[in-house]
Amino acid sequence: MPKSNHKVALLVHACDRYEFLYKGFDYAFSKNWDFDIPCNYYFATEVKDANIKGFRNIKSGKGEWADRLATLLRSIEEEYVLYFQEDMWLSKPVNLDLFRELFDFARKNNTMQIKLHSSEVYTTKQTDHFIEGFNVSEIDNKASHFLMSHQITLWNKDFLLAQLYKKEHPWRNERKGTKRLKKLNPLIHHIDYFAENRAAEINSNRNPIKRSEYYAVSLNSMLNFNAVRFIDELKSGSLPEKEYAAELQNHYENNLTHDGNPKPKKVDLFKKLKIWFLNKKK
Repeated sequence: MPKSNHKVALLVHACDRYEFLYKGFDYAFSKNWDFDIPCNYYFATEVKDANIKGFRNIKSGKGEWADRLATLLRSIEEEYVLYFQEDMWLSKPVNLDLFRELFDFARKNNTMQIKLHSSEVYTTKQTDHFIEGFNVSEIDNKASHFLMSHQITLWNKDFLLAQLYKKEHPWRNERKGTKRLKKLNPLIHHIDYFAENRAAEINSNRNPIKRSEYYAVSLNSMLNFNAVRFIDELKSGSLPEKEYAAELQNHYENNLTHDGNPKPKKVDLFKKLKIWFLNKKK
């Protein structure tokens, strides 16, 4: 894919163990995204190859979540990163004009983070600026939770890099990263554009254009109920899509992990200690 002079990278941060989800992301994204949106497209794996329509496959190598993401960010030149993950499947079309205005607003105002998903964990303050009817609100950092989150967000790349501490897995990064951001208290913007899992708007908007929407289809390395709508869609598609729908349904109905293994059994703390003690005696 030729390099353009776009200032924004749309980065899909994927892990190799979730390779089973790549086809579903590709199907949902290509159906609902507008590739005239002015950004460069990267689908990031660890070491595996991925062929996703419209995307350049870049690789981080193995390592902990934050270290892999930091490696990826340092490998691209764009100033801003529109962050996705491979289990976030679009279910409604996006609006070209909104993203053009959004990117322009970010550059002119030197924004650090614009959250694009609605959630009750955020408390916001209205501003006088609107994009396509959506208020560009400000997050009340003290009253809000998960200031560091991995949902769809437009980040200043260098600011995002600064939030990635070595060896942090994603849950620790969200938890500890939120504490760090509360202490730092930066200006964080919010727009009600994506209805994540059908979440309602939280800002005072002015009859905005139709929102886009996505569903997180993965939980604990397995498909959750959100995947069912996509399975039903794929069943009425082409032969490859029908075959993929059958694979998805098999995983969903049989509680298989994304790498095709049965759901892991929970081991209680007493049993873990017993196993550790027995292994130590060997």
